[in-house]
Amino acid sequence: MSMRRTTTTRRAMTAVTITAALALALTGCGDDGGEDPQSTGSTAPSAPASSSAPEDKGEPQQEDTAAGENVDPNVKLAETRGQGGFVLVINEVKRDSGGFLTIQGQVTNEGDTRQTTTTWSGSEVNIVNKNPNSVAGATLVDKVGKKRYYVLRDTDSRCLCTTAITPIAPGKTAQIFMQFPAPPQTTTEVDFTLPTFATTSLKISG
Repeated sequence: MSMRRTTTTRRAMTAVTITAALALALTGCGDDGGEDPQSTGSTAPSAPASSSAPEDKGEPQQEDTAAGENVDPNVKLAETRGQGGFVLVINEVKRDSGGFLTIQGQVTNEGDTRQTTTTWSGSEVNIVNKNPNSVAGATLVDKVGKKRYYVLRDTDSRCLCTTAITPIAPGKTAQIFMQFPAPPQTTTEVDFTLPTFATTSLKISG
C-alpha cells in the first residue's frame, strides 16, 4: 500500500511539473513595446516552447520535409532578395489552431555558384548548434503592437522550422517553413526578416 501511494504521488507531481513548465514557456512569445522593433540585442529572449515539437529520440537531425505540403507554389505573397543571389518567395502566411502562425516559402539560388545557408540560423549560439543550416534566425515584427516574434522552439532549443538545409546549387530551389507564436487577431500585417535577406511585409490570413 505504501509503495503504491508513493508511485501515484510521484506521477501526479511529474504531471504538474510538466504542465507548469509548458504554461511558463508559452508566455514568452516576443518583445514588448518601447524598443526599436528592428534592433536585436545579444540577449534576445527565446520564443515559447511548443508542446507539438518532435521528441528527441537520439537520432541524427535530418532536413524537415513538412514544407510545401498543401501549398500552392504559384502563389506569391511576397518576394525578397538575399546575399549570393538567393531569392525568397513566400507562398503562405496562415494562422493555425493552437495559436501558431505558419509561414511557408521557397528559396531559389539565382546566382552562379553553390551557396550555403549557415547564416539563416541566426546568431544565438545555442540555437545555431541545435539547428544547423536552418531558418531558425527568422523573426516577425508587429510594428503596431511593438512586439518581435521568434521561431518557436522546444525546451531543448530545437526549432519548429526547416533544418539541415543542404547547400543550394545555381538554379535550384529549397522549400522552407517556420512556425511563430501568432500575433493578436487584430494584427493583420507583420514585417518578416530572415538573416541576409531584406525585410518584407507579410499579410496574415486565417
